[in-house]
Amino acid sequence: MKHTIDATNKKVGRVASEAAMYLMGKTKASFERHILSGEHVEILNASKLTIEEKKFRDKEYATYSGYPGGLKHESMEHLARRRGYGEVLRRAIYNMLPTNKLRPKMLKRLIVKE
Repeated sequence: MKHTIDATNKKVGRVASEAAMYLMGKTKASFERHILSGEHVEILNASKLTIEEKKFRDKEYATYSGYPGGLKHESMEHLARRRGYGEVLRRAIYNMLPTNKLRPKMLKRLIVKE
């Protein structure tokens, strides 16, 4: 089954937590933590999310290359301009999923449309 979430005039965290619950399968009675039982999730209108100006400017994402001095920071505003609002939402959902071998498989079931 596929769930559709409309992100128009909603906060990033609210949409991300709802999507993460469906991807993990926590809405089903047959939920088991070690089995991929989640559902496909489609998020519409990601570009119409409501993001506070302060968070949009000040929230930073860090990436590390593995080399000395390789830590780079990027603001949410720059990320949204460079990759789109879908990437902001995808990263929020990624951090809400459990850190195990099922996380990449859960993310493959996520479709974000701007």
